[in-house]
Amino acid sequence: MTFRQKLLKGIYPVLMWLTGKKGGKMTEVLKGNLPAPVSFYSLKAELNNGSVMDFATLRGKQVLLVNTASNCGYTHQYKALQELYEKHQPGLVVIGFPANDFKEQEKGTDEEIASFCQVNYGVKFPLVKKASVIPGESQQVIFKWLTDASQNGWNGQSPTWNFSKYLVDENGSLIRYFGPSVDPLSDEVKEAIKP
Repeated sequence: MTFRQKLLKGIYPVLMWLTGKKGGKMTEVLKGNLPAPVSFYSLKAELNNGSVMDFATLRGKQVLLVNTASNCGYTHQYKALQELYEKHQPGLVVIGFPANDFKEQEKGTDEEIASFCQVNYGVKFPLVKKASVIPGESQQVIFKWLTDASQNGWNGQSPTWNFSKYLVDENGSLIRYFGPSVDPLSDEVKEAIKP
């Protein structure tokens, strides 16, 4: 962890409080379980190594999708995500979506991001090719599905910052949104994941 990341990790709670985000969407947990008009299993994503992940191969597994950044106060959550991934395999798949949408906190190339995650946090879960996760013309297709109720059935909450988390159940239904400050090893996340 770089000095900047250590500093951000230490002052992030204060920074979020000062900017009025504490207690709001940063810690928000949303629940839903309505049928999705567009099947989660019809989606595909290009991984950072150039291969394509067909989400149809994820049937029967829970999937935690997280927008990530390498130079954020929440970057330390990579470690918790990896721990969660290891603990709940093969029933849970964690997928990281590197994005540079918030304050230029993910400037690296796909190769640099993968190396950073492996060296610093031992990340072995899949990382998708870097793309935008917030609404707009260039929004990553998976995040269009996650943040559009007309596609996923109920949720319209886009990422409020890096490390927003979305949980899809083993039937392909989006069931939870966890704000960025909700730790991947928190009781809220643990209770939502089936053993």
